[in-house]
Amino acid sequence: MENVVELKNVTKNFKGFSVKNINMQVKQGFITGFIGANGAGKSTTIKMMMNLLRPDAGEVKLFGLDYRTHEKEIKERIGFVYDGNVFFEGLNLKDIKRIVGPAYKKWDDTLFYKYVAQFQLPLNKPIKTFSKGMQMKASLAIALSHDAELIIMDEPTAGLDPIFRRELLDLLQEIMLDGRRTIFFSTHITTDLDRIADYIAFLQNGELIFNQSIDDVANNYALVKGELGLLDRDTEKAFVDIHRAPTGFEALTDNVKAVKKTFGESVVIERASLEDIMYYMKGRESYV
Repeated sequence: MENVVELKNVTKNFKGFSVKNINMQVKQGFITGFIGANGAGKSTTIKMMMNLLRPDAGEVKLFGLDYRTHEKEIKERIGFVYDGNVFFEGLNLKDIKRIVGPAYKKWDDTLFYKYVAQFQLPLNKPIKTFSKGMQMKASLAIALSHDAELIIMDEPTAGLDPIFRRELLDLLQEIMLDGRRTIFFSTHITTDLDRIADYIAFLQNGELIFNQSIDDVANNYALVKGELGLLDRDTEKAFVDIHRAPTGFEALTDNVKAVKKTFGESVVIERASLEDIMYYMKGRESYV
């Protein structure tokens, strides 16, 4: 099984907003980063992946199965890590284990206590006393304790301090070492994904702009800097969006070869970060 998640022509309509015709695959054994501005439709897409929302059109499959006939089997194999507390605040981790554990065939108490110790989580304190980072670790410990094959994370690093964010990213890389797990990581903090992602899916205004390997993104997209006199109606076609200043222009291209052919050595070409790509794609909306 190459794809853990497959969305085919998935559409969900709301008043004033739609997720439109999403075709996306999440490959097994890799970390896929799901990027887009707040309100782009990331959480809506994740809810359809988890069967918390039904698409108005299209097909959602996980592990090659659909929710209509295999919901329990699919959910046995998923772990969800949210950006806040999803448990009753008065419960402690021992209480949660007693409630959650029996719901999963593969629940492993030994693994649960291993991760609780590794993450330095208190067993007997109410969840409401946990910091946001500790709540995140608690969700992750529970997901790992039932041997989840797909871990879905919705904005897991939002609101975390930089040190804890780095610890969490290191931990995610560590749990990927055996090659069995897949992580789908939704975030608007793109620097996190520059460090750990294998694939990037970019959603903008409910539309999937691309779903590419991090290497392909680096090869296809670049920042181009040069003098204003180089720009005209024809040369501007090489760019997604252009920012002009008295000192020159800076632009995003999604076709580095075309830029090199058009401009040669007269421009400077630099790697575009994921943040650069999101910023310039947003600028393009003004002209569409």
